[in-house]
Amino acid sequence: MVTSLRNPLLFISDLHLQDTRPDLTNALLRFLSQHAGKCDALYVLGDLFEVWLGDDTRSTCVSRVDAAFRDFTESGSKLFLMHGNRDFLIGEHFTDRCGAQLIEEPHRLKTTYGDIILLHGDSLCTDDLEYQRFRTTVRSPQWQSDFLAKSLEERAQFAKQAREQSKQSTANKTEEILDVNQQAVIDCFKFHCCPRLLHGHTHRPAVHTVPLEQEIDGVSDATRMVLGDWGEFGWYAILSDHNWELRQFNINA
Repeated sequence: MVTSLRNPLLFISDLHLQDTRPDLTNALLRFLSQHAGKCDALYVLGDLFEVWLGDDTRSTCVSRVDAAFRDFTESGSKLFLMHGNRDFLIGEHFTDRCGAQLIEEPHRLKTTYGDIILLHGDSLCTDDLEYQRFRTTVRSPQWQSDFLAKSLEERAQFAKQAREQSKQSTANKTEEILDVNQQAVIDCFKFHCCPRLLHGHTHRPAVHTVPLEQEIDGVSDATRMVLGDWGEFGWYAILSDHNWELRQFNINA
């Protein structure tokens, strides 16, 4: 079903919210307040939180986000969440609390502007074989069931060790390995027969034009839009019936 937009759609990713960065949470709350009831929906394409140990996670940051999301969805704007590589354990207990809906990747969004494939983005980083093996392991239902059966303290200790190992491993990898694989991007366009792709994960905000060997949907150049992570600036994409663009703002403004 093609969606005709009464108001724009908004897309964000890679906020990495945590108690030690209240400025990021403050920026999200201002963003939600500014757009509540004025957009048809907000799509969060992964890594909303720096780490998510399960829906029993409790912190000042989580409580503030819970309340702000509830206010946002009660305003009439819909909220969709996609798992990232940091918060793939977000479940229905969390989404029920805040009125959100989980969507699986890849998600094909059909609008009058055109179809867009939504991803977190880590699945495109196929040159990082070590990470892809880890991703396959932790995304399995059995691994997640076993992990969530552990105490919150045990889960926190595992996450701390995994993060340290990730930092050490990343330090030894080239920028090319950590970025998306161009063939994986082209294969994504071909597989979905869609010339528009939106993702985050890489922290490299940009709009890329990708030449196609064969036309898709009547165009010879596909578009890959990459959302940025939130730090000094916040990044979001906005889609209307006639326009699709990447924007940034100062999170302290």
